[in-house]
Amino acid sequence: MPSKYQDLEKTKQTNLITSKSPYFYDAVGGKYFMKKKRDFVLIDGIKNIFAPIQKEVLDYFEKNKISWWGGTQPTGHVLSSQIACLNHLYAIRYDKQAVLTILNNISNNFKDVLQIDTDNPYKAFIQFEAISKDPHLNEDTHTRGTQCTSIDALIYAVHSDGSKWLIPIEWKYTEHYANQNKATEGFKKDPNNYRGKERLDRYESLIQASAQLKPDSNHGYYFEPFYQLMRQTLWAEQMIKHSSTETLQASNYLHVHVIPEDNEALLKKSGKPYKCSGQDMKTTWKSHLRTTDKYQIITPQKLMSGIDSNKYKDLLDYLATRYW
Repeated sequence: MPSKYQDLEKTKQTNLITSKSPYFYDAVGGKYFMKKKRDFVLIDGIKNIFAPIQKEVLDYFEKNKISWWGGTQPTGHVLSSQIACLNHLYAIRYDKQAVLTILNNISNNFKDVLQIDTDNPYKAFIQFEAISKDPHLNEDTHTRGTQCTSIDALIYAVHSDGSKWLIPIEWKYTEHYANQNKATEGFKKDPNNYRGKERLDRYESLIQASAQLKPDSNHGYYFEPFYQLMRQTLWAEQMIKHSSTETLQASNYLHVHVIPEDNEALLKKSGKPYKCSGQDMKTTWKSHLRTTDKYQIITPQKLMSGIDSNKYKDLLDYLATRYW
């Protein structure tokens, strides 16, 4: 079921398309999505991306073998969080000061950001759809952006004490989730061989060994959005555990969740809480953590505040019109 926020954003974006807003570059809606023509899905998905980065983003994904959400090209779905993440962060990824500024909006404990050298030929200070060099989460595939734990955006930072940190960023837009238990999925159909059991076999031993995640016999980690957050936490821990063999060597991490403040269906700040906990999202997730200062929520507007408003005027105007 769509949420109120999702409906409002869908209407806003559709109005921008039909009014021929310059921020959609004369794009036309009406592409088939979920077996119907949708006004909020662009025929030409590339026009869903901020124009100055379009060409390079396509090449970046192709050269680094990154999968697009929902297909082989950028989705035309204007509520895509993958597209929203790229639209906010890609244009600043080469600018060390801008990246350090957004990091300091999350936490002021960092003094530098380091270039990530594995994105050929586009080495920069933010990486998208990041995965580890070697698989550590017992997952069947190891491909950026699909069928394994990928990080929407990653910053490699230097803490004020001189240590190197990973900053995995999970980006949300209008997403919200039903009360599905991914640990029991498929059990009724085949109790001996079901999809939920595969997930339990894959992650439970890692959860039990985690320094950050508390054990949970009620399978709370297998309800979204906590399922994603659990896997990303394990990813960061395993990157640090295997630091000596990983390309990015770090001793700590800060897990960042970017969520629009009006997405109450995800945050559960009002209305019905999550059935798996009886609480809102932030309270639920932090109750599972041994150390809550390793997890931070921030809005897209706050994240981008303070970057050079002259240098990035066009970007900020674009983001304000489309997303804020």
